[in-house]
Amino acid sequence: MTIQQITTFNQKTYQAITNLLPQLDDSITPPSKDFLKNMLASGHSHLFVAVSEDNTIVGMLTLVEYDVPTGKKLWIEDVVVDSPQRGKGLGKQLLLHAIQFAQTRNAKTIMLTSRPHRIAANKLYQSIGFIQRETNVYAYNLK
Repeated sequence: MTIQQITTFNQKTYQAITNLLPQLDDSITPPSKDFLKNMLASGHSHLFVAVSEDNTIVGMLTLVEYDVPTGKKLWIEDVVVDSPQRGKGLGKQLLLHAIQFAQTRNAKTIMLTSRPHRIAANKLYQSIGFIQRETNVYAYNLK
């Protein structure tokens, strides 16, 4: 298993994303091809995928980079491993790769959110050093 960063659009990655994202939340509509192309070209969104020995993408993680007056921060989004591949350490590999990448970007903080019912995911995040913060997260729906 290898972790690779995807920097340019390709059909194989697009198909994998359209398969993986609904496994994270069945209400998710996969992005359009143009949206994914623009995201990859932005330089602020870093897409990492887990690739199996047979060259199949079986997991993904997006790392979003931004600067604020308090420093450079990164936010982890859309961590998902294909259901038949879960429990094999792929999520951990993706997260550790993202942490290593963040260190090369001189980031101050990496943050993520996880729903409380995602027990295995929450245990994983804590096991590799993420600290649960006591805060409220708010969303304002624009559409």
